Amino acid sequence: MLKEGLEYTSEVIVAPENCASAVGSGGLEVFATPSMVALMENAAMNCVAPYLPQGSTTVGAEINTTHIRPSAPGARIKAVAHLTGVEGRKLMFCVEAYDGDCCIGKGTHVRFIVDIEKFMSKLK
Repeated sequence: MLKEGLEYTSEVIVAPENCASAVGSGGLEVFATPSMVALMENAAMNCVAPYLPQGSTTVGAEINTTHIRPSAPGARIKAVAHLTGVEGRKLMFCVEAYDGDCCIGKGTHVRFIVDIEKFMSKLK
């Protein structure tokens, strides 16, 4: 059952492919902001996935984050998503990213529950 308080953690190791220089968001060999945001979204998606109706998924609609510290290649980054609100199909999350015990980013994220077939039919 979808309810406030659900939590999920996603992890990644900083590698060349998720550095700013590789994703085009900067020129340095550090964990890229877009990679941090993707990890936060992944945590939120997985937080609620087991509780969705058959044939449904969630899609990201809004994210507001800060990225406050750099992380070097080889660092283990974890993103934690906390479900803070449920309003019909709208799901609200608090998201945080950590390099070890150090918070490197935080923010809020909104996802919506969608019927997969109906959503994909909008592509035509």
